[in-house]
Amino acid sequence: MTTYTVYYGPVINPQSVTDYLALPQCLICVSPQGDIEWVVEDVEDTKLNDVLKQHDCALSDITLVSLQDGEFLMPGLVDTHAHACQVPNLGVGGEMELLQWLDNYTFPTEARFKDVTYAERAYPDVVRRIVNSGTTTCCYYGSLHLEATKVLARLVHAAGQRAFVGKCNMNWNCPPNYIEPSVKESVDTTLALLKYIEELPKAACGETLLHPILTPRFAISCTEELLTRLSEIAQKHPKLAIQTHISENKSEVELAKSLFNTNSYAEVYDKFHLLRNNTVLGHGVHLTEDEMVLIAKRGSGVAHCPTSNFYLSSGMARVGMLLDHGVKVGLGTDVAGGYSPSILTEIQHASIAAKMLAIQAIDDKKCRCSGGHSESSLGEQDGHRGHIHHKCDCACDKKQPGRFTNQKLSIAALLYLATLGGAGVCCLQDRIGSFEKTKAFDALLVSVRETDTGNPAVWGYNPDRDLTQGVTAQSADKNLIEWLERFLFCGDDRNIKKVIVQGRTIGGRDYRSPQ
Repeated sequence: MTTYTVYYGPVINPQSVTDYLALPQCLICVSPQGDIEWVVEDVEDTKLNDVLKQHDCALSDITLVSLQDGEFLMPGLVDTHAHACQVPNLGVGGEMELLQWLDNYTFPTEARFKDVTYAERAYPDVVRRIVNSGTTTCCYYGSLHLEATKVLARLVHAAGQRAFVGKCNMNWNCPPNYIEPSVKESVDTTLALLKYIEELPKAACGETLLHPILTPRFAISCTEELLTRLSEIAQKHPKLAIQTHISENKSEVELAKSLFNTNSYAEVYDKFHLLRNNTVLGHGVHLTEDEMVLIAKRGSGVAHCPTSNFYLSSGMARVGMLLDHGVKVGLGTDVAGGYSPSILTEIQHASIAAKMLAIQAIDDKKCRCSGGHSESSLGEQDGHRGHIHHKCDCACDKKQPGRFTNQKLSIAALLYLATLGGAGVCCLQDRIGSFEKTKAFDALLVSVRETDTGNPAVWGYNPDRDLTQGVTAQSADKNLIEWLERFLFCGDDRNIKKVIVQGRTIGGRDYRSPQ
């Protein structure tokens, strides 16, 4: 008999860029199909049976999962930009910048996937590592090879991960041993992959979890003829997602503008109608404000990949300014430009990048009036987690910063980017990213219990050492907030007990693969 599953215990639930809920005694009911039936945010343990009865649930008819002290649920992590075929290259080549790194390390690694047997050996480990890192939804770039990318799609589908998988289109400015020989072959293999993925069976829940995604690698790897043909495919299939790179590296930006004779990088994609609401743009480090306005107008999203941007010396994307312009933003690992398959690493580096931009802004925008004061010396908190109002009437302060521009990213903002923000970039905000009625239950069961995680970086739940008095209801909120922060900044896969997609456990420390 198929039963409902009811989770009871601490829950973290993102709401917006500026807000999330920390719920110490939350009840979430999940249907046999993996959708959220209802949520009750605050249920005392003595009232548990009463609340279940109110929802026509008897303990005998449900599977009740009661979380232990030191455990909590949160939405699964969304990786909006990952190169599956680069994972074997993790941690190599960081002394170079993007274009040199591609030629010397990345393209040779990706070229190995011409051998389908290598793809069959490598991709199982790739998918398993990304899933166990807590990624419930992932936008995958494959190599340019059709058969190898079919292998990737098949493995992702079998794993039960929610994902987008695309085959790179690249017929220009690429090495002789790693380039598509013609526009026709690039288009034909792309259409073949779309058909292959669309014909894979639906998940057991009856929902399609795996989707194809159109993947022109970046503008400089595609001729105008190829971009025109890809544009035709996109216009014929308006629900087909698109992923590509934009403004990652200054040399790349200048090359793109010169090759296509445009004023900006974004203009290239817009020229070919590839900027739309389901377009995922990787990086966006050097986007101008005019480009941000254009991207927001088209409804496209940006995958912020700070680890890669630091590792390859690309720069720091102005996430706050993107948000102020209304651009959708999520996080991406960009493996292997990013040297970790975990979105937790991106959270940590997104925080650092935002702090550095805030510091630079203070240094660059000191008042030139007689007082010589800076924004850090005059200001008041407005209740939005450290947002500063600059109190100066001199001529140097006519243009006020936006709400997020040149500000640090709060815990709420970092959590949002990793979950609900990434869902929005993928046009999945109505299905995932937070816990709400009718949404899919994509979640992580996180533990900061020191007795069973083995992570020395997390000073976690250890009552024998730290508890001097009973935990009160008033302190439970604070404890949960601290558990979340410790996980985001110090946690890793050892702290992830279960990775759940559409109500089904597909990974995590406690996961055992079906035989």
